[in-house]
Amino acid sequence: MLGLMFFMLFFLIIIGAPIAIALGGSSALWVYLSNAVPDFTILHRMVMGVDSFPLLAIPFFILAGSLMNVAGLTNQIFDFAKAVVGWLPGGLGHVNIGASIIFAGMSGTAVADAGGLGTIEIKAMTDAGYDVDFSVAVTGASSTIGPIIPPSLPMVIYGVMASASIGKLFIAGFIPGLLMGLALAIMVAYYAHKRHYPRDAAFSLKRLGVSFIEGLPALMTPVIIIGGIASGIFTPTEAAIAAVVYALILGLVYKTLTLKKLIAISLETAETTAVILLIVAGASIFAWVLTANQVTERFAALVLGITNNKYLLLLVINILLLIVGCFMETIASITILTPVLLPVVMKLGVDPIHFGVIMVLNLMIGLLTPPVGMVLFVLTRVSKISFERVTKATIPFILPLVIVLFLITYIEPLCMWLPRILFAK
Repeated sequence: MLGLMFFMLFFLIIIGAPIAIALGGSSALWVYLSNAVPDFTILHRMVMGVDSFPLLAIPFFILAGSLMNVAGLTNQIFDFAKAVVGWLPGGLGHVNIGASIIFAGMSGTAVADAGGLGTIEIKAMTDAGYDVDFSVAVTGASSTIGPIIPPSLPMVIYGVMASASIGKLFIAGFIPGLLMGLALAIMVAYYAHKRHYPRDAAFSLKRLGVSFIEGLPALMTPVIIIGGIASGIFTPTEAAIAAVVYALILGLVYKTLTLKKLIAISLETAETTAVILLIVAGASIFAWVLTANQVTERFAALVLGITNNKYLLLLVINILLLIVGCFMETIASITILTPVLLPVVMKLGVDPIHFGVIMVLNLMIGLLTPPVGMVLFVLTRVSKISFERVTKATIPFILPLVIVLFLITYIEPLCMWLPRILFAK
């Protein structure tokens, strides 16, 4: 029965069925054929899977990010980043990365970063004489920082699936996100030296001060979210609600938010949230079937029978996740693989928070790899160049991200130092 369930899962995925249907349908097949439990168990487990307070953060973070875009804050973020790092060689490349780091504290998704800031960044860089391929590559690579620096929708999904603290996951991603920015900045500096890319403008304290004041409303968003969670004022869910309220206020102050736009954004948020929660519901019944049949324990025993070397096992899992990221969407990968892989790494003493950051970063790299790299498709639309050209341009920028991935994998304090300090009892 389990073999048939897995066959049905992969068959449905291969023919292009929605992942929620693939997960729920294959699990329902097992329940129906095994006669081990009543049929209503399917609905019961699916409802239990989404009956989770932390999942309320999802619609609010999505809504907050959309409202920030409508408020026109992306231009202010870009101008402030230009004042901070635009004077470096290859200035606009560094601005691109800096703006993504700031925007990461607002959106929580790589696709929102690539679609929202991407249009501004690519146009500014090409107008300044940068190759469009280089501009697209930097934009794509820097957008992957979004779900690592808090807030992060993939971290919320992982936290629910792993029963891990979402607040700790958010804080654990802060240093890795900054490391990603640093690694990409080094890559940009290399290309700037090789291709003689210009500086944007000389450094000016006056310009920095003016852009800071003008961009202060946008810059306060990450402070509210991250500061609120780190200080214990907010839970991650409450921080998401606070971000929505703040974004609404900004939209009204700047007079960019109309009732028509609010309705459109709300409907889009509801649609996106429904899709995510359907995946979580389907994954919940699938994970329950695996647990009830002790599949995760048997898988852990099988893997540990091959090797009980923690470092070698993490290497194998990283390679597996990088491959999975090429073919499967992020949320689907997290919901399917977390119940399977987490028990394995925990038996070797890997903290669930640490593993969550490793998993999410792996899957963010997958957004830049064909054939299912979502960021590549977004950049193809934004830049109006072919998918193949976008892919070819982006490949070199995967290297610094992989280096950061292995640094955080094998140097645990890079992820765990901040959570242990801020959440110390």
